[in-house]
Amino acid sequence: MAKRTQGTSPSEQSGGDPAARDLYDELTDDLLYDPAIGRATMMGYPCVRLAGRFVASYDKAGSLVVKLPHERVVDLVEAGTGDPFAPAGKVFREWVSISTLDPELWRSLLAEAVDFARKSLRNEPAGG
Repeated sequence: MAKRTQGTSPSEQSGGDPAARDLYDELTDDLLYDPAIGRATMMGYPCVRLAGRFVASYDKAGSLVVKLPHERVVDLVEAGTGDPFAPAGKVFREWVSISTLDPELWRSLLAEAVDFARKSLRNEPAGG
């Protein structure tokens, strides 16, 4: 194995609270029973995908970032539960960042995100 001479990548050193990263890893590990779900990276950070669709990620601030229907994102932001996900200042309409370290909330939102990804696969036009 070649010796690493450069710094770690964002996916190896995500920043944030180590307890938050541990929770993200634990909860996303629980999703891997489904063979359609796997680990990947998104913008250099760890993420999970379902059949190629982004489901969730963990960002440098130590937040869970999930892809949900736009209306649900608005509800979470308006309730003060989440923040708009806006890397580099561009708001992603179907993504919300959850900074509160709450295992039940994170588990619930991950389940919603998986359901949303499944529905988007079913609604995908044939051939694309």
